[in-house]
Amino acid sequence: MQSSHFHVSTQWAVRRDELRGRILSVDAAGFEPLALDIFRYQAALNPKYQAYLEARRIDPASIQSLLAIPFMPIGFFKQHAIVSASQPVAGLIDEAICFASSGTTGDTTSRHYLFDTGLYEAVSRRIFEETYGPLTDFHILALLPSYLERNNSSLVYMVQQFVAETGSADSGFYLNNTAELTEQIRQLLTTSSRRILLIGVTFALLDWVETTPDLQFIGESGRVVVMETGGMKGRRREMIREEVHAILTDRLGIPAIHSEYGMTELLSQGYSTGEGLFQPGATMRVLLRDVNDPLTITPPQPLPNREGLKNSQVKAPPYWGGVGEGFRTGGINVVDLANLDSCSFIETNDLGQYGPQPESFRVMGRFDNSDVRGCNLMV
Repeated sequence: MQSSHFHVSTQWAVRRDELRGRILSVDAAGFEPLALDIFRYQAALNPKYQAYLEARRIDPASIQSLLAIPFMPIGFFKQHAIVSASQPVAGLIDEAICFASSGTTGDTTSRHYLFDTGLYEAVSRRIFEETYGPLTDFHILALLPSYLERNNSSLVYMVQQFVAETGSADSGFYLNNTAELTEQIRQLLTTSSRRILLIGVTFALLDWVETTPDLQFIGESGRVVVMETGGMKGRRREMIREEVHAILTDRLGIPAIHSEYGMTELLSQGYSTGEGLFQPGATMRVLLRDVNDPLTITPPQPLPNREGLKNSQVKAPPYWGGVGEGFRTGGINVVDLANLDSCSFIETNDLGQYGPQPESFRVMGRFDNSDVRGCNLMV
């Protein structure tokens, strides 16, 4: 399903198709120009983002750099239908897939309307394969009980697409049948030369390794990638990332635990291949904001020039990445170009630091009083 049909104006439909094509092929050099063009498109067509800009007295024409683009608070996805289109939103959302967040407190959940499944599937596949190689090289086993119990999870949708793309009849989902999961891994390591991706919600992986003996064969094989996402979902006490990974690596005999960074409000992902250091996909960038002044953006390195930054004070830090004393933590703002039909500029409730490699980042926790849910990893 591609969503250009929801534009009354042929001009906007043509513009959307052009932006969509650029998203699918974007590279590092083209990221900022494309982000600026998507900003102008959404400032014109997204009523809620437009109202937010007006409330801040921001003229979209004054925005001339990526760091000057205003980020919309993620809570808007709880309060409104966030849609960029040239016709009334009310007549559109019935046609869309509605992803909803997995709130654990009984609060209102976020809603993200997906009109273009082809764009989401192509972007998520590209991000995965640029990190791990072809999906056809894998069997995918998904231990996602809290997500499978809902029918509107963006994570389950993505993993379902990945499972289909593997072309493997042995790929699939597991609810609570961990004995069957263990036996399937053992069998596949014996009968197939493919790698295995085991993606699991954090609490379920911990429950599995703590109740299943003799899992060292997984590490001994050298062919199993274990990826955690989603946190504890209220099922277990919260634990820091290092504690979770220490338990899993010890019980499984593997050198590192991989992680996925994503959420209902985003269509792009970041992946960590160990030690909690995430690399965003080609359609995603993370920028940090000052924890005490959300309008102040701290770029990951000094800028060559500061033109066009009238609406965001920019600080060029005397450091580049790393974790340790003296390295500043900031609020995570995400640029997600794949959010073409919603909003690509999201001020999240997560805290993070820039990593030592270009574009990399770490997730350090969450702001106080923000809801604990989604695929945001507790650290």
